[in-house]
Amino acid sequence: MTANSPEKTIETSAQEKRLLEVDMEIFIGTYDIDFAAHVSNIVYLRWFEALRLKIFEKYYPLEQLMNDGFVPIITSHYIEYKRAIKLFDKPHGYMWIDSISKARLKFKGEIRVGGELATSAIHEGIFLTSSNMKPTKIPPAIIQLCNSTDALNK
Repeated sequence: MTANSPEKTIETSAQEKRLLEVDMEIFIGTYDIDFAAHVSNIVYLRWFEALRLKIFEKYYPLEQLMNDGFVPIITSHYIEYKRAIKLFDKPHGYMWIDSISKARLKFKGEIRVGGELATSAIHEGIFLTSSNMKPTKIPPAIIQLCNSTDALNK
């Protein structure tokens, strides 16, 4: 393995780099509100999933990833609620790749309202080989993307 090879792993911190960062405005529907008059906890999970899929859509479309023989699997979710989001708030979501090891990927995300942090999340995942559904190394295309000069949007 050379310093420029795609197998090179990346370790970053959210304070340092936000690899392959995406963002999006988030719509709140009345169906997202729970009996306490704020967004239901389960909705945040859906929003963060949409953000994670947006990373794939922008950088390595899920259909192509799967055609290349890889299946992404989330192994853990951690969500921290800082403040309630209500029906007429205008949340904006962000997600990025925080770190990559040989076989594990960590996404970090946040949802802000008016610039104020409302929710943060960490999603960890692995990839399976579609032919045998066994864990495999991070796809080389993802390593290459994270090593590219385009990996940092800011």
